[in-house]
Amino acid sequence: MLVIGENINASNRNVGQAIAAKDSEFIASLARRQAEAGVDFIDVNAGSTQGSWYSPEAAMEWLVDVVRSVTDKPLSIDSDLPDVIAAGLHRCHGEKIIINSVNAESSRLQSIGPLAAEHGSLVVALAMRAGTIPKRLDERLAACDSIMSALQLMGVKEEQVLFDPLVLPVSVDTGQAVVTLRTIEGIKSRFPSARTVVGLSNISYGLPNRAMVNRAFLLMAAAVGLDAAILNPLDARTMNLVTVADLLMGHDAACRAYIRAYRKGLLTG
Repeated sequence: MLVIGENINASNRNVGQAIAAKDSEFIASLARRQAEAGVDFIDVNAGSTQGSWYSPEAAMEWLVDVVRSVTDKPLSIDSDLPDVIAAGLHRCHGEKIIINSVNAESSRLQSIGPLAAEHGSLVVALAMRAGTIPKRLDERLAACDSIMSALQLMGVKEEQVLFDPLVLPVSVDTGQAVVTLRTIEGIKSRFPSARTVVGLSNISYGLPNRAMVNRAFLLMAAAVGLDAAILNPLDARTMNLVTVADLLMGHDAACRAYIRAYRKGLLTG
């Protein structure tokens, strides 16, 4: 399972303040710690223009440069603004990268799809149209169909797409975890070369002991075909369960990764 570290996101107050203050030491430390925890990608989201930044594009360029100065882990360029995504991409020359994200809205597809084709990047595709998140399985899969058709016309291959089936908090609707799991199954059936990804922590929003809920949902999603997760890699127990999920789903030949992690003392509690 691919692990995408979620920690460098301006929606987090401390991170947002560090970006506004151009505190490169804070950001660099967060990048290092995620890399050391074993992530495959580091998500970077600079938010909107803050502090002395003259544009959100400049903030994203600075953020990418700081992270790349301390780790060679590939990045996930994360923004609601296509121009900001483009700015981040142009700071990553010839590297493996994820664009986060696109949905079935025509204008979004037309702005993000060509970037993914040009850079040969992976792209997170949200199973939704503009405005609202569908609550029903059929609506989410219909959005995925539209996205894939449009992206392929632009030259994006099926294997470049990471479909996000969408995770709504169970505190709002207790049936939504099941809808997400069934959406993963549907995506894997429809698009066998594509992959699936979730923002793990969304499932537990508004609940106490969120980490326990996140971990349980991670294993349930892995069992129905989840390929990647955007999560907090500094939570060692969750990272342990990624290793266990790969083992139990047959993705760890001869149990090598599990045994290696055990010998390094990484598999705790």
